[in-house]
Amino acid sequence: MTESFEFVIEGLVARGYAVLDDFLRPEEVRSLSVLLLQKFEQGQFRQAGIGKGTLHTKNLQVRGDHIHWLSENSPDVAERQYLERIGQFMRYLNTTCYTGLRSFEFHYALYPVGAFYRRHLDRFSDDDSRQYSVVCYLNQNWKPAMGGELVIYLEGETVSVLPQAGRLVVFRSGELEHEVRPARQPRLSITGWLKR
Repeated sequence: MTESFEFVIEGLVARGYAVLDDFLRPEEVRSLSVLLLQKFEQGQFRQAGIGKGTLHTKNLQVRGDHIHWLSENSPDVAERQYLERIGQFMRYLNTTCYTGLRSFEFHYALYPVGAFYRRHLDRFSDDDSRQYSVVCYLNQNWKPAMGGELVIYLEGETVSVLPQAGRLVVFRSGELEHEVRPARQPRLSITGWLKR
């Protein structure tokens, strides 16, 4: 994975974001997407909110996804393997870039048809622990006409990223605003943050 990790780091240094295809193999995408949908059908997801603590609220005019938090102690092998790989990446970042990362948190995200997440930063106003946002897509056979793009706002331009299976996107949480455009199919991902 060293070559993949280096590719991501190069993107972060040059542009503040990186898009890496085939971070997950097709069989890993299948396993994780099956687990996500099973947990959703079993009622283990909840409507996502915005804000933190007493400011936490749910607002479908801003954010419409449903989430389920992952645990490093999950009984599901595919989930543990994914988080283990993320842990390897975090340690590699610390070793090569002296980032001082200490932990991570990840959840499944399911956007129903038509759901979106308006333009925002992934950092709370009173908490700067989130350093890098990490999204990995679990959508098999995704086509441009299906929508659901991640749009990253750079100075003077935008970058649009299709949520294709196995694709990893990493960007600086407190620096790059972004949004999720409405999808015409349910949109599946694992989303999280590397934290200091």
